[in-house]
Parts: sequence; C-alpha cells; structure tokens
Amino acid sequence: MATQTRQLAELLRGEQAEVLVVPTNTPYRPSWAGKVVGLRAICRLMPYLVALWRAAASSDLFHVMANSGWSWHLFAAPAIWVGWLRGVPVVVNYRGGEAASFLDRSQRLVRWSMRRAKSLAVPSRFLEKVFGQFGMRAEVVPNIIDLSRFFEAVEHAPNPTPHLIVTRNLEPIYDVETALRAFALLRQSHTGARLTIAGSGPQEQRLLQLSQQLDVAASVHFAGRLDRDQIAGLYREADIMLNSSVADNMPNSILESLASGVPVVSTNVGGIPFLVEDGKTALLVAPRDPQALAHAAELLLDDPVLRHRLSSAGVEEAQRYTWERVRPVLTAVYRKALAEGSGPGSASRTEFR
Repeated sequence: MATQTRQLAELLRGEQAEVLVVPTNTPYRPSWAGKVVGLRAICRLMPYLVALWRAAASSDLFHVMANSGWSWHLFAAPAIWVGWLRGVPVVVNYRGGEAASFLDRSQRLVRWSMRRAKSLAVPSRFLEKVFGQFGMRAEVVPNIIDLSRFFEAVEHAPNPTPHLIVTRNLEPIYDVETALRAFALLRQSHTGARLTIAGSGPQEQRLLQLSQQLDVAASVHFAGRLDRDQIAGLYREADIMLNSSVADNMPNSILESLASGVPVVSTNVGGIPFLVEDGKTALLVAPRDPQALAHAAELLLDDPVLRHRLSSAGVEEAQRYTWERVRPVLTAVYRKALAEGSGPGSASRTEFR
C-alpha cells in the first residue's frame, strides 16, 4: 500500500495536481511512547488527526488508502469523518486481502463510516465481490505498475544455478516459511539453486533459523527491505518468483514479476486467481503446501517452453496496469466524488442495500 501511495502521488503530480500525503507512521513523540501499548496508538492518532484537519483546509478531495483491522479504525475511519466534517469529498481506496473476515466482524462500523464517503474503490474484482456480499458497491481501480522501472529483462540462458526470489514482508500472512521449505525440497533435484528473500518483518529470525535447520542457509540470501530500484534489479536477475501468501488481494510483487518477465509460482488465495490465470500467466497451488510449490517451480525450471510462455503472457498481462490504462478509470472516480458537495447533510454516493 505504501508503494502504491507513493507511486500514485508522483503520477498525479505529473498531471499537475497538487498532492499532500498525510502519513500514518510519523515518529513517536516522545520516543519512549512507542514502547507503551495503548499510549503509542494515541501518540500516533492525535498528530495524524491534526494533520488531516489542516490538510482539509486546502484540499478538494481526500483519497484514503484503507486496510483491515486496527488500521481501518485508527486511520481510515478518522480520515473519512474529518473529510465529511470539513466538507471534503472522500474516496476510500480499500486494499486489504483479509476484507471478508474483517467485514464479517466489523461491517456495522465500516458501513457507518462509509455512509460519509463518496466512493469506494478497490484494486480487484475479488474485493469488488467481497464488498458486494456485504451490501456495498465498489468500483475497480487497478494497481499501477511502472513499466519504465519494471520491464522485461533479456531472456535467461539455461542456468545451472537458478535464482528464485521471494519479495514479501516476513509476516505470518505471507507464509514465507512455506516458500523456504519448498526451496529446500527443490534443492534435492536442482542442487545449484539459490534463493533471495527481499523483505523485512517480525519472522526474520525464525526464518533464518529455519534455513539453518533445513540445511540451505548457504544458498539463501536475506536481502532485507530493498528500495524500488534495487527490487527492480532483483527481478531482472531472477528465474522464478515464489509467492506463498495465505491471504492476499492484488500483490504488487506479482505485478512486478509479470512486468519483468519473471514466471510466477503462487498460492491460489484471495484475489490472486483474479489477477493471474493458472497455466497461462502463472502456476497456482494450494496454500501451506511446500511440496506443491516446489513441484510447480521444478516444472518451470525443467520446461523452458512453459517458462517462456508464462513469461511472455505475464509481460502482456502487465500492460493492463499501466498509468495510461488506469488514469481514466481513476479520473472518473474522482469526478463522481467531486460532482456534489460533502459534509453533514449531504448525500453519500456510496451505494448500500
């Protein structure tokens, strides 16, 4: 979400729009407050609310990047209410892969806030379907991929040391453990294979220890968090991208892999089957199944025709997510939101049933 936010701000500025990004993760003041549960939430929320209130004075529209859980309650919902109180139309751009379980728990609170928004935008038909099940109409505004940065590399020659990559944060939802176990299985038939894991998170030490237990530590590189130029370079060096998430929406990592011509092996969870087609633009397997993930990766390594077909189809698919394709869709959403006033007493454009 941070990547899409930064990229969208740059693209809108390129269209001569004035864009102010209000961050949700400003440093704690005082710094020790970040160590106190409860207090840290207040110390983040209060300056965020002040920044939103001030931003509303010079804004024509709020574009709110939203996610599930406490992120919704602490950041998205307050932005909706501040926009409504200050008479600024609000477009909610919901992006969480765990939307169904979140709405099942919190739909009353979400609907209460969404009645103050003008539009609900989601990046995939998967989330459009999820919100529809809870009586909220969403408009699909796809993620954007910068093809000037992520582009198809020169096709690799047969590689005796195939390079696999994982480009997800090291958090339980992305289940990097399964990818690591799959890599260990793959090494039994492709002894020269190596793996780069680009991301950071709370499971880093656990995954480091697991790589040692699986006896693959010498072939696994934990690269940490990379900037966008570094991550683009990593894709151009890769033979296969592994994605083992257990819940997902429209991951940038898959879009970036497609644009870079890197074949994708992924779990078939959430919005991923809406993004790629099994056997055509990626190979999809069940979640939490290292053997299935390893087998699919082995198929790609052993079949250059299949690998080339998926690579070419992925590059073609990525064209659907360029700024030139997404800009008119987003523009239409903005125009609808701006078409009528906002604030107490005005009607909402978000449709409920």
